Amino acid sequence: MQRTITIKTLLFLLFISLVSVSYAQNIETINYASGDIYVGELRNGELNGQGTYTNANGDVYVGEFRDDFFNGQGTYTYVNGEVYVGEFRNDLFNGQGTLAFASGDVYVGEFRDDQRNGQGTITLASGDVYVGVFREGQRNGRGTYTFANGDVYVGEFRDGHYNGQGITT
Repeated sequence: MQRTITIKTLLFLLFISLVSVSYAQNIETINYASGDIYVGELRNGELNGQGTYTNANGDVYVGEFRDDFFNGQGTYTYVNGEVYVGEFRNDLFNGQGTLAFASGDVYVGEFRDDQRNGQGTITLASGDVYVGVFREGQRNGRGTYTFANGDVYVGEFRDGHYNGQGITT
């Protein structure tokens, strides 16, 4: 049985191979003197697009880059087991994200400059849950703290502690 390739098929195969070559040319590997390694897209000599950055200490970032910074959506995995999944701006947690701590605690909410800031929920490994406002990484403002045993505190917090008006049930 003899197979023939049509012009249309040949053009399609040529197009696919050109797209593959073009995409492959954008992927680079950079080995830094510090021991850090980057594998991903470069534009204008800078980390831009999708990539993976592995620090010499074992921490790994996988996600979007812009102008040599973690910018956009990404996942940062620490060697100690902590994992952040969310938005980055200029190498910092900024925007919505989830931070799972090695202790088993999990925070879901807003970040600014690597700290919990704004609305968020933290579920502790103990089973306690806080839903409310965070400022500079601490419970600050109005929130609800539900203990694992079912007790609930609704009220004000400052620097991570009850402060001001509140009701416990």
